[in-house]
Amino acid sequence: MSTSDVDPDGGVIGRLGDLYLDHLAVERGLSQLTVSAYRSDLREYFAWLAGSGIADPEGMDLESSLRFAAHLEKTAGASSRSRILSAVKGFHRFLFREGELGHLDIVGISAPKLTRRIPYVLSQSEVEELLRQPDDTPAGMRDRAMLETAYSTGMRVSELCGLRSEALDPDRRFVRIRGKGRRERIVPVGSKARAALERYLSEARPLLAAPEASPFVFLNYRGGRLSRVGFWKILKKHALAAGLPGDVTPHTLRHSFATHLIEGGADLRAVQELLGHASIATTQIYTRLDVDYLLEVHRTFHPRG
Repeated sequence: MSTSDVDPDGGVIGRLGDLYLDHLAVERGLSQLTVSAYRSDLREYFAWLAGSGIADPEGMDLESSLRFAAHLEKTAGASSRSRILSAVKGFHRFLFREGELGHLDIVGISAPKLTRRIPYVLSQSEVEELLRQPDDTPAGMRDRAMLETAYSTGMRVSELCGLRSEALDPDRRFVRIRGKGRRERIVPVGSKARAALERYLSEARPLLAAPEASPFVFLNYRGGRLSRVGFWKILKKHALAAGLPGDVTPHTLRHSFATHLIEGGADLRAVQELLGHASIATTQIYTRLDVDYLLEVHRTFHPRG
């Protein structure tokens, strides 16, 4: 029997682990990065099973699951324990559906409760100041187009840097984004971002383009695809020039996009669609951001506020 990709010792459990990873990649369409994270977590579980003398699914019962959870209590922090248990529970569910496991005892084991941090966002005036920073050089026109597009669409940095010319409709009113799990969504582009894109594409991009045409919209000085690190450096430069805090990241623009939409009264389901979130629970964090506004409403309208 060949050595398993997920279990160095191979064996029945390792073979089933490989089938589960294939299921995540092919049937559920998860990204290579996400599948790699599952692989890493399952390796830890499989190593523990091997060390406990458990070589097939028959030994993966409630007792072994409780002992594994106790092992994690001693070796991992709350966030890691929650993530690993989630991966292991998913593996058990897969085995149950495939008829390899006759129970789902592990599902009853609670993962650590995590406090979800509210993401840092820019105010609307801070965004305006940031967008004023790029100059009128070719690189400056590119920077403004990237920043405007990121804030207008809420794209992830990987989606922005991987944006191809054919993803823009002819009038630049919409952009087609291929996100996590190869899910595709159509997102409107605001008028300011459209204007910045038009100017960049007509005046600046031809000057940055290499002799061999690149399919990507945003180019570096060598005419190739601008990397995520490259965009992070661009954002840092303009954020510092605007007097913004040093912890502004590409994801800050995405958080700000979502927060400002919800503050303006946008429907949560619509924001979920624009962000490309698979679950609305991920989007709901943005409803908790405008705490000062809620306090003011309570003080103003509650009879004992």
